[in-house]
Parts: sequence; structure tokens; C-alpha cells
Amino acid sequence: MECRSWGERQGFTIKLAPVRMRYKNVDLNLIDTPGHVDFSYEVSRSLQACEGAILVVDASQGIQAQTLSNVYLAMEQDLTIIPVLNKVDLPAADIPRVSRQVINLLGCDESEIIHISAKTGQNVDKVLDAVVDKIPAPTGEVDGPTRALIFDSYYDDYRGVILYVRVVDGRIKKGESIRMMATGANGLALEVGHLNPAMQPDPSLETGEIGYIVTNLKTTREARVGDTVTLGRYFN
Repeated sequence: MECRSWGERQGFTIKLAPVRMRYKNVDLNLIDTPGHVDFSYEVSRSLQACEGAILVVDASQGIQAQTLSNVYLAMEQDLTIIPVLNKVDLPAADIPRVSRQVINLLGCDESEIIHISAKTGQNVDKVLDAVVDKIPAPTGEVDGPTRALIFDSYYDDYRGVILYVRVVDGRIKKGESIRMMATGANGLALEVGHLNPAMQPDPSLETGEIGYIVTNLKTTREARVGDTVTLGRYFN
């Protein structure tokens, strides 16, 4: 989850970062996706794991080309989109012009656009309120066969291959055998949990939740982004 490169200094995310937070007695599973066009595949996989998206536009710069591509991906997934103008506290902010761009892109009303400053915290609570009020809760079959979408994976020198997943149906418990549907690789869920933002182990990952699985796999080629994780016992 560390973002230590030139992209960080330029002010955009170059590595997606999932996190779970509790707001007004509601658990929010959030994914901060890369904004650069070179990471469109990662963004598309992340959007498949979500019910909605927050479109954050710089009020001083307006909608950029990479933003357009990501918005179209969200529209293809039929996601609820919450429009947000950031950096409204800057002298260079042109709220009327950028608002018109957002309205033309989404077809929303001006009253739906939330004006915030991530620097000062202005109206950030309104964004969270909109997430709770407008984005539908996850759906899935709690007692159905386990299916989890891998939207990111990486190799940790000390822990092995770690998967970031969205559980679509069923559940994955610590210690269970798992199988990657596309690659056919088998492994163990050595640890499961959520990020808050550090790793927080849980007994299981349930339907609708986003979290991580620490596996005994040797390489990320065995667990590719976009693959489906299920339970090994279904194949015994």
C-alpha cells in the first residue's frame, strides 16, 4: 500500500488502497483507485467490486482526460456516482466553470455537486453522508457458494502472496483451503481481515465485504487480478 514514487509527489494515487471505516454505525468499504490513465485496468477491476463511485474533480483544473476514462468505466458498471469538487478553498478555484463540466458529463443537478476542501476538511462529512444515503448496500447470497473477486494482489517477502478481494457470495474463513478459478491454483487462507488502514485480522470475510487474504501461494501469477477465489472443498 506504500506509494513511494514520482506519482506521489505529483499528487495522484499510483497504487490502489482499500480501507474499511465506520461512519454513523455503517461500515463503509472504500477503495482509493489510481487516477492516471495508465492504471485503467486496475480501476476497472476495482469498480467491479463496488456499488458506487466518488468522482473527485480539482476545482482549479477541471476534468482531466484520465478522469473521463474512469467515469466512463463507472458508467459501464452502472454505478451510482457522487460528484465532488475538491480544493474549493484555493484562489484559483473556478467553481462555476468546473461545475458546468461535471453537469455536462453526468447530467446531474448543480445541487448534487458537493464542494469540499480535503486540506481543511470543509464538507468532507457531506461526502460520507452521500455515500451512506445514495449508494446501495452490497448484495449477495450469504449462504451461497463462496465467490470473491480479486481486485489486487502483491507479493510480500515475509508473508507471501496477499490478495485484496471483494466477497460477492458466501464467506472465507481463516485456515480454509482456497482455489483460483481461472488459474486453477490451490492454496490456504492463512489469514483474512480488513484494512483500517493497517491490516486487521478477522475470523472470516463475509458477503459484501472488502478485505485481504494472506495465502501460501508462491507468485502472483497464481492469483491474477480479475480472478475469482472460491473454496477448495467444492472440488474434493
